[in-house]
Amino acid sequence: MSSEIEVRVNTGVATLLLNRPEKRNAITFKMWQELGDVLVDLADQTSVRVLVVRGAGQHFCAGADISGLSGGIGGGYGEANWRAEEALVNFPVPTIAYIQGNCVGGGVSIATACDIRICDTTAEFGITPAKLGIVYPTNALTRVVQLIGPSKTKRLMFTAELIDAVAAERIGLVDEVHDLATLGTRIDELVVQVLEQSQLTQVATKQMIAEIMVHGSVLESTAAAWEEEINASGELTQGLEAFSARRVPIFPWRRPISASTLEP
Repeated sequence: MSSEIEVRVNTGVATLLLNRPEKRNAITFKMWQELGDVLVDLADQTSVRVLVVRGAGQHFCAGADISGLSGGIGGGYGEANWRAEEALVNFPVPTIAYIQGNCVGGGVSIATACDIRICDTTAEFGITPAKLGIVYPTNALTRVVQLIGPSKTKRLMFTAELIDAVAAERIGLVDEVHDLATLGTRIDELVVQVLEQSQLTQVATKQMIAEIMVHGSVLESTAAAWEEEINASGELTQGLEAFSARRVPIFPWRRPISASTLEP
């Protein structure tokens, strides 16, 4: 792993840092490759309970480094891009995009691959392939349409305009906007909230929502498998005991190694 993709893991929290601040964390072909590798490796670390994705310096990600696009976006480049984003979409535990400054093009595709997006008032968003005469990757385009709807997606894509944090929250592109000085504190609070809850509920929810987005509903086999897992896990017993004692529960379930979802 190069210094341009950095990972820190501390007490269940993994932080993935896009570390190219002199280029506003623009993503190179090599970085896409490494991002996919890192996410696959992290997904197998069962101690990881939540993943925070952020950029070094004052920006999240200004998109793909256009100096690497002269040969087009097909072939190896397209495959590395697709693999990295799908590894983030399918990451087995909650993921949070910590957004400051530029979040443009590939930056939006990374952010929308996360479960939750929180930004500060310096954030600017844009989806700008029309500036280059290319087509946005279909997996990223699908996520944006599912998130903000077809009409708002068309406007962003057709005009390539940049919108501020308030507008991004209004259309549903981000979940929360905070002042620059308080964003870090809010992220820390959210991470603690995630860590206190049932990991079984979180992992099951991610799998079920993914199936709803693809199939329109949760597969019966998936629902049955999770019902069986709930009964065997001891999670409900712990939750009820903690509720009665008015204490934070200590949930026992941990996801299996190398399993992003529970097999039906």
